[in-house]
Amino acid sequence: GSIVILCLPGRQSTTIVIMVKAVWNDVVIAESEKCERVEGNFYFPFECVKKEYLKDSETTTYCGWKGSCNYYTIEVNGKTNKDAAWVYRDPLPAAANIKGHIGFWKGVQVA
Repeated sequence: GSIVILCLPGRQSTTIVIMVKAVWNDVVIAESEKCERVEGNFYFPFECVKKEYLKDSETTTYCGWKGSCNYYTIEVNGKTNKDAAWVYRDPLPAAANIKGHIGFWKGVQVA
């Protein structure tokens, strides 16, 4: 696959053109060939995420260059992973490339 490097002020962002999957509890939660990679994290287009596994969380955080972040709890086969997915619904201009994308962590395998 090819990799396109996008330059942001003082940060590196990469558009990945290879198949990437997010897996938790042996279930594929998301897969896409059009992920964005920012600060080492893959961000999946929202339409490539199996939303039936995501439950809104009340948790929010703020990043000085990406903006306000909202979280989802992942529920798969009776198991729960609190705040294991996140989204910048209206990111600041420097992070516009991750609008409409979801990231994963907390044991979700992304490869």
